[in-house]
Amino acid sequence: MAGHSKWANIQHRKGRQDAVRAKLFSKFSKEITIAAKMGDPDPEKNPRLRLAVKEAKSQSMPKDNIERAIKKAIGGDGEDYEEIRYEGYGPNGVAVIVEAMTDNRNRTASNVRSTFTKNGGNLGETGSVAFMFERKGEIIYKAAAGDADTIMMAAIEAGAEDVVSDDEEHVIYCADTDLNEVATALEGELGESESTKLIWKPTTTTELDLDSMQTLMKLVDALEDDDDVQRVTTNFEASDEVMAQL
Repeated sequence: MAGHSKWANIQHRKGRQDAVRAKLFSKFSKEITIAAKMGDPDPEKNPRLRLAVKEAKSQSMPKDNIERAIKKAIGGDGEDYEEIRYEGYGPNGVAVIVEAMTDNRNRTASNVRSTFTKNGGNLGETGSVAFMFERKGEIIYKAAAGDADTIMMAAIEAGAEDVVSDDEEHVIYCADTDLNEVATALEGELGESESTKLIWKPTTTTELDLDSMQTLMKLVDALEDDDDVQRVTTNFEASDEVMAQL
């Protein structure tokens, strides 16, 4: 899973360096408003909203923006969005999952299909690649939060399933239904996490060379540039040499 972890790191750094933060904040606002509409507007009483707010804060979204998104839901403002998952293939058959929120299913489907086609990919049927992933909760702490043994013990106590540690960070995985409880327990033990969210964790990966990786990155960037797309996940694997050249 090293390749997938490195891709997450690339995206993480890209997110922090990206000049067009308004688009990122717009996606967070949409998720927060939807979560607040579907449940209690108080993050402490609404696990999905709490996680959405936490992830927005981890990307330095201003408090005013977060509160505005919640008030939109309370006031009944904003469009009615539906959540849709698209599945397809990138270069060398790498699996791609696209999660979207849209008020126009036809527009979003057309845009996603076109983006795949223009960037060396193919949009598949629902279920065509999802079997290569597991739905998991992912909690990330910086390496400074503690040594690998300390984090492992805290994760076990909190009810997590697995921990992957390196020089930069600790990535903790748990069952998707346990994410809120595990994150809360870890927060009490280790403090605020760097990131807490639901992910699609690959169970099988596809090896990519440099050219394929560059094509994949163009595809993912183009998909993420769509206002309706919330997040994109792939199951690529790449050598350290390839990653160093990107």
